[in-house]
Amino acid sequence: MKITKTVAASPRGEIAIYTLTNASGAWVELSALGAGINAIVVPDSAGNLENVALGYANAAHYISDGPCMGKIPGRYANRIAGGKFTIDGVDYQLEINNGPNALHGGSEGFYNKIWDSEPTESGVTFTLVSPDGDAGYPGTLTVKAAYTWSDDCQLSLHITATTDKTTVLNLTNHTYFNLAGEGSGSVLRHLLRLNCSKYLVTDENLTPTGEIAPVQGTPMDFTQAKPLGEDIRKPFPALAFGKGYDNCYAIDAYKKGELALAAVLEDAHSGRTLEVLTTQPAVQIYTGNWLSGCPATKSGNRTYFDYDGVAIECQGMPDAPNHPHFPSQQLAPGEQYAHTIIFRFSTK
Repeated sequence: MKITKTVAASPRGEIAIYTLTNASGAWVELSALGAGINAIVVPDSAGNLENVALGYANAAHYISDGPCMGKIPGRYANRIAGGKFTIDGVDYQLEINNGPNALHGGSEGFYNKIWDSEPTESGVTFTLVSPDGDAGYPGTLTVKAAYTWSDDCQLSLHITATTDKTTVLNLTNHTYFNLAGEGSGSVLRHLLRLNCSKYLVTDENLTPTGEIAPVQGTPMDFTQAKPLGEDIRKPFPALAFGKGYDNCYAIDAYKKGELALAAVLEDAHSGRTLEVLTTQPAVQIYTGNWLSGCPATKSGNRTYFDYDGVAIECQGMPDAPNHPHFPSQQLAPGEQYAHTIIFRFSTK
C-alpha cells in the first residue's frame, strides 16, 4: 500500500490529506477535517478508474458545509428531538440547528474539527478528543477513526470511543456515492437493495415518532433492488417531508457486535457495485435532496445538483436517547464504543 501525505491550508489551520493507493492503482483520499473521505477512485467493468465519492475542489470548502460531505458527524449523527436528552436524571440541552432538532452534533460538530492523524500500514487513524461539555454533551470523549484500504478495493472504517462520564454517542460516515462518477449527474437510476424490512416513521421535521413500521406495500421498500428514483415522487408522507429519501432503516440482521450486510448499490452503466456492511443497528438513506448550491465539485467543472449522490449512513437510530425501545446509544465510563463500516467495491 502506498500512502502519501500533503497539507492543505484552511482558515482553521493546516489539514492533513492522505492518499492511499493499492496494488491495482485504485486509491482513496482521506482528510483530517472531519476524518473524512474526499475521494474513492475505483475501476468500472472496463477497468477505467473514476472517483465515485462526491467532494469539493478546495479542501477548505469542507468547513461548515451543509451536506457534511464525506465526513464523520458527531457527537450524535442525525437528529435529537428538541436537542434534549436526560441521563441519570440530569437534563442536557444541545444547540438547535435543524428546525426544532439538534443535527450531527451542532454547527461545530466533529465534522468541522481538524482531527489528529497517523498513517498505519494500510491506512490512516484519526483521533479527536472532545472535552466535557463540548456542544452541550457530557463527558470527555476520545474518538479514533481507523480507515484501511485493501488491494481488492475495500474501504473499512473502525470507530472506537471512550468517555469519563456517561454520554450519548452516534457516529457514522457521511459520504455521498455516485457509482457512475462523482460529476456524472443524477444518481436516481442506481439500483438500491436494503436488508431492512422496517423503517423509522418521522414527523414533518424528520424527527422520529418512535414507530418502527414495515416497508412492505410502501415506497420505502428496498428489500428487492429498485432504482432510487422509481418511487421518490410518490405521494407518501416520508418522501414529502424530506423531498426524497432521508430516512432511517432498521437492519434486519443486526446483532450487537456482528458484521452484517446492510445495503447494495449498483450502477448498470459502469458495472460498479457497492456493498455496505456494518455492525451498526440502522442505516440512513439520503438521496442528496438538498445538494444544490454547495461548493464546486471535486472535478471542478460544475456544482452539484439535488440527487447527484446518495449517502448510505450506517449508524445508531436517530433520537435514540428519547426512545428507550431503540438500541441504546449511551456510553459509560469503562465501556468502549466500537463499530465497523465497510464499503466494498466490485464490478460486473
